[in-house]
Amino acid sequence: MHDSKPVITITYCTLYHWMLRSAWMAQELLSTFGEDLGGVTLVPTRGGIFTIACNGATIWDRKVDGGFPDSKELKKRVRDRLDPARDLGHIDRPSAAEGG
Repeated sequence: MHDSKPVITITYCTLYHWMLRSAWMAQELLSTFGEDLGGVTLVPTRGGIFTIACNGATIWDRKVDGGFPDSKELKKRVRDRLDPARDLGHIDRPSAAEGG
């Protein structure tokens, strides 16, 4: 792991079986951001916790943000933290439902 690259930490509740959801989100982030990340770490815990952080700064908190992010929202939030000018391709285009 390269120290200058950001690390994403996904902390999830094992009691509610959120490991698969967490692993899927990690895969989505690695597929999109690849070598721009220093890594994605999954941290098992209890208590209904589900948070995603970048170098310790919270990007998503299930209790604050209400539920779980979809991949589009998660990628936008990570992009905004890493490189706001980065184009995420189709993710940045409005969908038909959004009037695009």
